[in-house]
Amino acid sequence: MGRTQTFDTAEVVRSARAVFWRHGYEAASVPALEAATGLRRSSIYHAFGSKRGLFDAAVESYLDEIVRPRLAPLAGVPAPDAILDYLYGLREALERAGSVIAANGCLLINAAGAAIADDAAVRETITAYRAELGAAIGNGIRAHCPDIEDAQRLTDTVTALVVAAYALARADTPSAVHSLDAAMDLIERA
Repeated sequence: MGRTQTFDTAEVVRSARAVFWRHGYEAASVPALEAATGLRRSSIYHAFGSKRGLFDAAVESYLDEIVRPRLAPLAGVPAPDAILDYLYGLREALERAGSVIAANGCLLINAAGAAIADDAAVRETITAYRAELGAAIGNGIRAHCPDIEDAQRLTDTVTALVVAAYALARADTPSAVHSLDAAMDLIERA
């Protein structure tokens, strides 16, 4: 008979998520994951199958707890200023010293530039995330600029600027903030 699980899976996944977010999949060692989660290697492997299984759980947690709540105001028929609120909130998070986003950028954008992106399932998750981000931004743009003729072009540009901000967050926060300012300026002028 197996042992009864004595840990909170969601808390373990959040703790592992912090390690993957900060260090990336490749550099997140199993000893670092053990230290962060309070679990031994055998418990991690028993619960998640592998380090990769824990990473996949961390990505789902990231999407469900971090990304989607931030995008929620842009779903359906958003308020006219929801897109600007989203961009401004992201800007504020980047400028706030010690914020997780300023220190780490975006878990999935970071993964897109790492070796883990060679894996087809990870690539598919990153592609789906980018599409979800773009769809939410497009909803916000259409709500803010209902008469715009080329909403898709503006959506693609603003989405690219958000992705750039996430990619630059750790290394060059001022440029990341500038990308978001440029996105807001384009929307205001549309």
